[in-house]
Amino acid sequence: MTTTTTLTPSTPTPASSRVGTTVLTALAPAVWGTTYLVTTEFLPTGHPLFAALMRALPAGLIGLLIARRLPTGSWWWKAVVLGTLNIGIFFPLLFVAAARLPGGVAATLGAAQPILVTVLAVIVLGERLSVWRLGWGFVGVAGVGLVVLGPGAGFDLVGIAAGILGAASMGTGVILAKKWGLPPGIGPVGFASWQLSAGGLVLLLLTLLIEGVPAQVDAPGIAGYLWLGGVGGLLAYTLWFRGLGRLPVTATALLGLLSPLVAAGLGIVFAGESLNLAQIAGFVLALAALACGQLSPTALNRARTSNRTEKEPAV
Repeated sequence: MTTTTTLTPSTPTPASSRVGTTVLTALAPAVWGTTYLVTTEFLPTGHPLFAALMRALPAGLIGLLIARRLPTGSWWWKAVVLGTLNIGIFFPLLFVAAARLPGGVAATLGAAQPILVTVLAVIVLGERLSVWRLGWGFVGVAGVGLVVLGPGAGFDLVGIAAGILGAASMGTGVILAKKWGLPPGIGPVGFASWQLSAGGLVLLLLTLLIEGVPAQVDAPGIAGYLWLGGVGGLLAYTLWFRGLGRLPVTATALLGLLSPLVAAGLGIVFAGESLNLAQIAGFVLALAALACGQLSPTALNRARTSNRTEKEPAV
């Protein structure tokens, strides 16, 4: 019988430690936000599946060499399920949505993932519904929409379905990763490498069947693949699953709002555009949702009570 170590901390995390963990975890979606720019500016065109493959499989194999641990028992099929949901299915659906929808529409659909995670946490994990984080999830979607949706936004049904299913796929993977926890002796690097390898094998099959490999890859393309695989793959997913093990799952999901915000910010910087008032308001809303989602009404009430007690004069 295989035992697992839950991803939920057994003791309360100190505030300073939690802030540090949150910052490190937030680096993952921030790095993922560079994917669109790297893909469009550095990689060969017409090969999104190959780009996804290079982001996943080499990083997964390197991670396996670092961790030097393969799954055992039930973790073989669990790793396949998680890798398929978080990598193998999510990446292709993400590219379908990006190909058939304006970037702003695809990003807004992806930003809905925290809402789905909040609901799934109730159904799968048996947590109480966090109205607080659910509400900030909607605020985050509205904020991202203001930043990235333009007047030419279109609504292709296949693209919309791909965007929603992609968010659902990774959202389900995140919830199952939280539910199953870590097997004894496996750290975030090994956990991430199992999923990247499993998802990479799924992508390898899809790439060979549907797309093939580029005829030629130049130096910028090689640099782009190294960034996607090394930083956007192994490092980012290691930080993500490390944070998922130490933070509430709904709070972690809200950090994903950084991805479309970073993507939009890089687009604005490199295109030399300026933000209008609606986009500035959207950035503020999305960042407020991200920050407030890391808190809870209970913690806020406790902090207010503590402050009032300290200010009361001694009798």
